[in-house]
Amino acid sequence: MHPTDTSSTTDDPFLWLEDIYGERQLDWVRAENALTEEALVTPSFEDQEHGILEVLDSTDRIPMAGKHGDFYYNFWRDAGHRQGIWRRTSWESYASAEPDWEVLLDIDALSATDGTDWVWAGAMFLRPADGLPYTRALVALSPDGGDATRYREFDLERLDFVEGGFDVPTAKSRISWAGPDTLYVGSDFGPGSLTTSSYPRTVRVLPRGGSLDAAEEYFAVNEDHMMALVIHDSTPGFERDIAVDTIDFYTRRTYLREAGAWRPIEVPEDASISLHREWLIVRPRTDWATAGRVFASGSLLVIGLESFLTGDRAFAEVFVPDAATSLQSWSWTRDFLLLNLLRDVSSEIRILDPAQGWRSRLLDACPPLHSVDAYAVDDEDDRAGNDYWLIATGFLTPSTLYRGTIGGEHTSIKSSPSYFDEGRFAVEQHFAVSADGTRVPYFQIAAKNLELDGGNPALLSGYGGFEHSMTPAYSGVIGRGWLERTTADGRAGVYVLANIRGGGEYGPQWHHAALHANRRRAYEDFAAIAEDLVARRVTSPELLGCTGRSNGGLLVGNMLTTYPHLFGAISCGVPLLDMRRYTKLSAGYSWIAEYGDPDKPEEWEYVRTFSPYHLLRGDATYPKTLIWTATSDDRVGPVQARKMAARMKEMGVRDVWFHEALEGGHAGAADNRQAARMHAMSFEFLWRALTGSL
Repeated sequence: MHPTDTSSTTDDPFLWLEDIYGERQLDWVRAENALTEEALVTPSFEDQEHGILEVLDSTDRIPMAGKHGDFYYNFWRDAGHRQGIWRRTSWESYASAEPDWEVLLDIDALSATDGTDWVWAGAMFLRPADGLPYTRALVALSPDGGDATRYREFDLERLDFVEGGFDVPTAKSRISWAGPDTLYVGSDFGPGSLTTSSYPRTVRVLPRGGSLDAAEEYFAVNEDHMMALVIHDSTPGFERDIAVDTIDFYTRRTYLREAGAWRPIEVPEDASISLHREWLIVRPRTDWATAGRVFASGSLLVIGLESFLTGDRAFAEVFVPDAATSLQSWSWTRDFLLLNLLRDVSSEIRILDPAQGWRSRLLDACPPLHSVDAYAVDDEDDRAGNDYWLIATGFLTPSTLYRGTIGGEHTSIKSSPSYFDEGRFAVEQHFAVSADGTRVPYFQIAAKNLELDGGNPALLSGYGGFEHSMTPAYSGVIGRGWLERTTADGRAGVYVLANIRGGGEYGPQWHHAALHANRRRAYEDFAAIAEDLVARRVTSPELLGCTGRSNGGLLVGNMLTTYPHLFGAISCGVPLLDMRRYTKLSAGYSWIAEYGDPDKPEEWEYVRTFSPYHLLRGDATYPKTLIWTATSDDRVGPVQARKMAARMKEMGVRDVWFHEALEGGHAGAADNRQAARMHAMSFEFLWRALTGSL
């Protein structure tokens, strides 16, 4: 079912809404916001918002920490710290029930001093000389929650910004410490310094006290590539400069600096690679034939870097995928390699020993239908080099942080509290059959006493893009916002998470299956799950809602325009929707590798089949729809959401609501209060739309 394309760029009456900060445009936004808030913001809504904010502000959450030297660093937001605090503590303190935190930087206080509502974007530590403590870091702060950030040098001893220190102005920068007095900076240096995707095209060497304008160019890429990056690997004994020419989301060329020139690492451009001490690690995205062998897509290969550079291709094939199992990530401890796998979307962890010919054994830490990730604590620590963190979570299992040592046991360090009555619910995994016969998994979280009579309000969520896997995870927000809500006759909400193609649940091939001209397979998968829920009598179309954000917003936009008969309500967040112009809006050009290039007529022929903005029809009946976005989103941008809502309203489509947060970036929220309102608005809309109270 492919509705007819009904507009082009030359007759688009809503192009005027693409002026993001224009006063007329913002007046339109404020007027639409007022209509939506008038409809949704009731005492019931405010109760829901308060309950969600309690989850987000809870002081019992796990304070996830990163180890640098002797300290464990954490960034934290709660009711008393709206914009957050950066802090640290010792291991003994961290492992205790009530850690004694030393506050390094109070973002609320900094914002008040600067007159800018800063949003924390992370910190980059300068590796100290051997045996010395960490003393410097670059702190990244966004003025509005967008991707553009300012980098300032921070003194970890004086607990203040370094006077006259490094200070890189707000931009979509990519930065690496090159040494104590030098940075490698990719940023906006003026005309010609950015790619078409709005990321750095050049990287310069910035010495302490120098200016960006006078900094010497070190590496550059073509303007139509996605981004240039230079990283200095400061690992003792393996110091080196690495440059990456990111051509698009899935292809890149990686170089090593040798004798004043950049030497390419000759692997396929679509392979993911990393360097760790003496090792080169390669994960091919497509089958790779080299030196008489064929390595499978999604496998993991390891070889000595020096051997590789001299022509050796005798890779150790340390992981080979099968039909059910894929590699998600890997992490090195001092002496071992940890692999995080998914087997039918449940976690599995393997420990590999390079000293024993990469002998593999399972880490017994992964219950079925749960997500468990393992990664090193600090592979360079003399005492803790083989320690690892485990983060275990499930839909009905509050997250737990463990710490263990390879060869020993792992013990619980901290657990999240319970935010809803998990005992009332059960998790099941089901498989739907898509239009081409592919079996597609999905998780169902529902009341244990679920009546299979089609009378349950259900919410189907998904993403299906960029090889991103949707895995089990505990969410007090979903628990309170959806699962615990009940209808007048006592039925609880059903939550469903889809694992459609385009994601990474089954590795690169699962992703490849829904690229470009095959994009509609992801939407067919999602629709098949909706149909399966109805066929199993979990719900019915008028009681089934769907939600998605970003690429997931494009997903549910296609449910709206191509499968409107399957849903009673749709919540579409920070979405791509105008696929004719997406490459010209914000960072859209960088996603051509995912969707195709609409400026090429032969590619527009298939892109148009999944461009919701162009698939709207005046004679169609659409489900109730909420489209929401953020003004400061500089990744997707707010204009596609604006135009879609405006077009639907101009066509006379009933029950269309629009809301745009005036700050918050691509996440849609810059702090917990804004996040609580965003979640509450989506849940309130969906529940009331499905249960007939809107």
